[in-house]
Amino acid sequence: MPYVNKPRPYKRENELYKSKPEQIEMRVKRNKARRDAIRDGTAAVGDGKDVDHKVPLSKGGSNAKSNRRVVKASANRSFKRNADGSVK
Repeated sequence: MPYVNKPRPYKRENELYKSKPEQIEMRVKRNKARRDAIRDGTAAVGDGKDVDHKVPLSKGGSNAKSNRRVVKASANRSFKRNADGSVK
């Protein structure tokens, strides 16, 4: 854990990573998938579930309904990851 004794530099993280156009585009797609799942009734606000992309957006997956599923947040966030944080 890199930030054990010091606060996490959110401002710097946002400047260097989250404000990049490709990250903004991915965030927009994830948010749209969540809104669609709520509208379809497969997810609800505060239900503790995530909209999972079977083929991750970072690996070239689409935001099509056939590539999405609703799973428990703990299951979706437990994938093995590479050093850069991407899904293996």
